[in-house]
Amino acid sequence: MSNLSSEGGKEMISLQKWGGIAALYMAAAYIAGIILFIFVLDYPHLIDPAQKIVLLVNKPIMVYLTNLLMYIIFGISLIVLTLALYDRLKHNASDTMRVASAIGFIWASLLISSGMVSNAGIEPAIELCKKDSMQASIFWSGIESVANGLSCANGEILGGLLTFLVSIAAFRDPCFPKALVYLGGLVGSIGIISVIPNLKDLTSLFGMSQIVWFVWLGIIMLRKNQYSTE
Repeated sequence: MSNLSSEGGKEMISLQKWGGIAALYMAAAYIAGIILFIFVLDYPHLIDPAQKIVLLVNKPIMVYLTNLLMYIIFGISLIVLTLALYDRLKHNASDTMRVASAIGFIWASLLISSGMVSNAGIEPAIELCKKDSMQASIFWSGIESVANGLSCANGEILGGLLTFLVSIAAFRDPCFPKALVYLGGLVGSIGIISVIPNLKDLTSLFGMSQIVWFVWLGIIMLRKNQYSTE
């Protein structure tokens, strides 16, 4: 019986470590995404659809990799983190973590779908541009609209809810510092209210503050001695 308990404890520790790694990756992906979008692709300044199709034709690999890192692998990492958090917090707040986990899986699925839709549209857009650049711009605008909708570009309600609920569940867990819990509650609240049209700009603040939350959370989860193997 003790062997089974020990094996279960080791499995839990392993899952917590993977969850910590996933959280740190997600923070790194946020930072890399900011650098790629602003400084490499200069995407915020590309308002005209014709400019975006030119970028796509000139830097298809960079656009593909950006979507892969920021959405597809990010979404997969989110699944790992969600499972690790559920395993860690289910004993103190099982109902809250069930809801949080469901939201985390939905968010991850949408992010992965967003990246795959964008990447699937790159080659057809480039081929269409060879024949008709105007039609290619219209086609890519449609792809981008779908991808943005899937990635919650119109408000980070899913990411906000996940962060907020995890923070509620972590309130009674001694392994999570109260300062981290309060930070998560604040970050989550920002994400939730960013869905209001007039407060859409708060999505940027949510992303920046969630970087700090992910890093701190990842460090806590990687501390092996924080978790009991009994």
